[in-house]
Amino acid sequence: MSDNHAVDGLRQVQESIRRAASDYGRDPSGITLVAVSKTFPAEAIEPVLAVGQRVFGENYVQEAKTKWPGLRARFPDVELHMIGPLQSNKAREAVELFDVIHTLDRPSLAEALAKEIARQGRTPRLLVQVNTGEEPQKGGVVPTEVDAFLEACRERYGLQIEGLMCIPPAEDPPSPHFALLHTIAKRHGLGVLSMGMSADFDAAIQLGATHVRVGSAIFGARPSKA
Repeated sequence: MSDNHAVDGLRQVQESIRRAASDYGRDPSGITLVAVSKTFPAEAIEPVLAVGQRVFGENYVQEAKTKWPGLRARFPDVELHMIGPLQSNKAREAVELFDVIHTLDRPSLAEALAKEIARQGRTPRLLVQVNTGEEPQKGGVVPTEVDAFLEACRERYGLQIEGLMCIPPAEDPPSPHFALLHTIAKRHGLGVLSMGMSADFDAAIQLGATHVRVGSAIFGARPSKA
């Protein structure tokens, strides 16, 4: 996708978010667009930065390390979100690099993040990923275990959790999954709901999303891996 196409895509997504917010009686300023830049090189991201987008999502620590230090030198107000599975042995780099981590989903990772937050004095905002479809191949805490995991994060590891994230099963209608996440968040007084991607963010906004993660609708199809 060309530079202009990425900028056009961004503007179309922004307009779709505004329209959905209006349709569902929500303030569009309460919905953050996370532009998912995973697999795209720095030169593909620069035009979107140049027109003012500042919140980006990456799936891999190593990829983010290669792209973002240089971009952030020029755009220091960027907010970087970790939206992919995070290995505990990458906790140090994740805490250094990211402002928000969406994929906290197990005690070993909670412990590793707590250790690095204490060591670095840097406190990325933390979301717990919920595996709403209970898919064995996917990360996330199953819904029946979320309450106990949130309590452990707070009491055992001293972590402040701001919200929840989910990725519904590809073959399911997304709305029941978004509604479940909203219900769990409300039960725990959590204000941040990261849900909705390029194909379903309208439904997510209807059900209370505060962050939508949109990549292909902005940047186009992802480059094929060699």
